[in-house]
Amino acid sequence: MTSRRKVQAVIGFLALLILAIIYMIPLAMVLMNSLKGNLFVSQSPFALPDAQSFSAFQNYTGGVEKTGFFKALGLSLFITIISTVVIVLVTSMTAWYIARVKAWYTTVLYYLFVFSMIVPFQMVMFTMSKVANVTGLDNPLGIIVLYTGFGAGLSVFIYVGFIRSIPIELEEAAMIDGASTWSVFFRVIFPILRPTAMTIAILNAMWIWNDYLLPYLVIGSQWQTIPIAVRSYMVGSYGQKDMGGFMAMLVLAIIPIIVFFLIGQKSIIKGVTAGAVKG
Repeated sequence: MTSRRKVQAVIGFLALLILAIIYMIPLAMVLMNSLKGNLFVSQSPFALPDAQSFSAFQNYTGGVEKTGFFKALGLSLFITIISTVVIVLVTSMTAWYIARVKAWYTTVLYYLFVFSMIVPFQMVMFTMSKVANVTGLDNPLGIIVLYTGFGAGLSVFIYVGFIRSIPIELEEAAMIDGASTWSVFFRVIFPILRPTAMTIAILNAMWIWNDYLLPYLVIGSQWQTIPIAVRSYMVGSYGQKDMGGFMAMLVLAIIPIIVFFLIGQKSIIKGVTAGAVKG
């Protein structure tokens, strides 16, 4: 490596390091303030916890008790995991059909999925919540159907682009060997789609886990997901706000999705390496 390339590499590394630090500052502030008393969070939010302001884990224990955190955690995990699995499987099958069947209706179907990405959620949220109430989808199982519909557009769009790059000869060879349609998809196509499937799973899981508006409109406060529980804890009685406990709940809320992202990121790299097709 020449000296010029070394300098460019060092400059690029420093630029990315500075950018990473900037992005980490909000997370560091949330973690730092979650260990301070409520009064000190308001008075000195940028100061590190000291002997006077340090509250140990009182914010965490109090927040868990008052919000019913573990109940909300279980519901969020249920909705997020089931919705993500359904989106990944259903949209991959749909995309495979659209990519391989050359007909006018598959083209129309594809552009309908693309068009659904353009429509803002705010345009349909009140109509959607009314339809969900009338059709009985205003419950934890029903909201999975809604998430599948809202997540289908981007997922099908990404899948179709990847499937079109897969040689159709692989499917034809499997069919000649006697494989059924289901076998071709799950034994030939889906393993190749693994890196794309993990990308779609990460995108949808992060969106569903952090989503506040759709659960609030559809299932309300009867079934509280993590964002709704954290939000209801922040707004206390008589206008009082426990900011220390709120910060602690935010830390607990983001830990599962960060762990999932780190695991999924490794799976993407492994999937790209394992799914490489040699000519």
